[in-house]
Amino acid sequence: MLKFLLLVALLAVAVYYGIRLLQGERPGRSRPAPRPLAPDDDPEFLRDLDRKRRQRGETDT
Repeated sequence: MLKFLLLVALLAVAVYYGIRLLQGERPGRSRPAPRPLAPDDDPEFLRDLDRKRRQRGETDT
């Protein structure tokens, strides 16, 4: 019975890693941080836009 459980556990681990490899993910590697999809989602873009508006003397309307 113990040999059967060990075989099932090893088979489950092999299937798990096999599926992850087929999906293109490497075990132990993290995914890169998601990038902004549009300029208004990018904090750096918004900061730069605000700085440019201040330099031109515009106010919020």
